[in-house]
Amino acid sequence: MRIQTAMGVAILAGLFCYGTPCFAAADHNKLMTDPGVYGTFATFRLDDAWMKQDQAMRIGQLARLKGVVEQHREHIAVDLYLMRGLSDYADLMFRLHASELRETQRFLVDLQNTAFGKHLTEIGLAHGLTKKPHYVPGFSDQLKTDLSESVDVGPNPYAIVVPVRKSAEWWSLDHDTQATMIREHTEAALPYIKTVKRKLYHASGLDDLDFITYFETSKLEDFHSLIRSLEQVKEFQYLRRFGHPILIGTPKSVDELIEILAQ
Repeated sequence: MRIQTAMGVAILAGLFCYGTPCFAAADHNKLMTDPGVYGTFATFRLDDAWMKQDQAMRIGQLARLKGVVEQHREHIAVDLYLMRGLSDYADLMFRLHASELRETQRFLVDLQNTAFGKHLTEIGLAHGLTKKPHYVPGFSDQLKTDLSESVDVGPNPYAIVVPVRKSAEWWSLDHDTQATMIREHTEAALPYIKTVKRKLYHASGLDDLDFITYFETSKLEDFHSLIRSLEQVKEFQYLRRFGHPILIGTPKSVDELIEILAQ
C-alpha cells in the first residue's frame, strides 16, 4: 500500500512540471522576512467522506491540491502543516504569505473549488501583517544582539500558533509603562531564544485579534517553559485571549502531506 502511494506521489511530482507549464516561484525568503507582507493561517478538517474513497480516488484529488499550490506559487509562499494526531481542532493548516491579501483569497477560493477542497471544512482563518522589529526604549545593546541571533530549531520541528488579544486597559497605558512591561516580557523569553523560533503578525483591523504569534521548536519542553515564564510577567494580566485555540502541527512539504493523506 505504501509503495503504491509513493508511486502516486512520484507521478504527481512530475505532473505539474512536465505535463503542464510550471509557474515561476515567488521569492519565499523575501516574503518570509520583508515587512508589509500579509500572513494568513487557514485551518481545515477533512470530512468523513474523504477516508471512504479508495486510494486511487484520493491520490487523484490530491493532485488538485498540488496543482493549486503550483498555480499560485508566483504570488504567494505556501507552508503546509499536518495537525491530525496532535489536534482535535483540525487536520491540516496552511500558512500563506503574500504582498497582497487578495492573492491569498484567490488561492483559498481556488483550493476550495477543487475536488479535494470539497472535502475540506474551514475551521479557522486569521490574517496578520508583518512589520519591522521595533525595540522599545531601554533595550540594551546586548539584549538587541541576543535577539538578533539565529535560531536552530532542528530538522523536524513542531509549529505552534497562538492568537493573542490584549485588553482595552493595555492600550490605555502610557508608553513608558508599556515599554517597561515589554522589556520584562523580552527578558523572560531570552533563555529560550536559541531553541524556540518566533514570528509576530500584527492583526488589529485585519482580524478579531491583535497579534498572531507563530513558533517553531524541536524542544516542546522549552516552549512549555517559555509560556510558563511569560505567564509570570505583568503584561500577561492584560491579555483577553491567549490561544483559544492553540494550534499545533508539524511542517510538511506538499509531497509529504500528499503521501500521508493518501494512505
